[in-house]
Amino acid sequence: MHALGRHLLLELKLCNSKVLNDLKKVQEIMVSAAKEAKATIVEISFHKFSPFGISGVVVIAESHISIHTWPEYGYAAIDIFTCGDVLQPETAADLLIEKFQSKDPSIVELKRGILIRGDVKLPHKPVKEVVEYARTKELQMVP
Repeated sequence: MHALGRHLLLELKLCNSKVLNDLKKVQEIMVSAAKEAKATIVEISFHKFSPFGISGVVVIAESHISIHTWPEYGYAAIDIFTCGDVLQPETAADLLIEKFQSKDPSIVELKRGILIRGDVKLPHKPVKEVVEYARTKELQMVP
């Protein structure tokens, strides 16, 4: 199946709450994950909430890596969305699981931008005309 991107959804449970509430540490870990995966960092933005919790994004040329933390529950929700065939988001995911010290991680992978004509991947260039693509015959709900 050809897709424009891969989107990993990380559910990190039973994490180190102190790390999840440390703005500098969370940003450092997220940037390290992007670098480890060989992503091209474009912009970085993080915000700490009061009394606790952090949201942030590392915008990469290949898409983004974002996080929302709930230190009071030892939980972090992380998205790793990458485009192209070179970057391996699993490398970033492994580092994030380790650095946030998750004792109960899970990962769901979604293919994004499934644009196919038969079994041929569409070229990575703008199209001048509107093209009708094959449509999915059924929707799948992921719990």
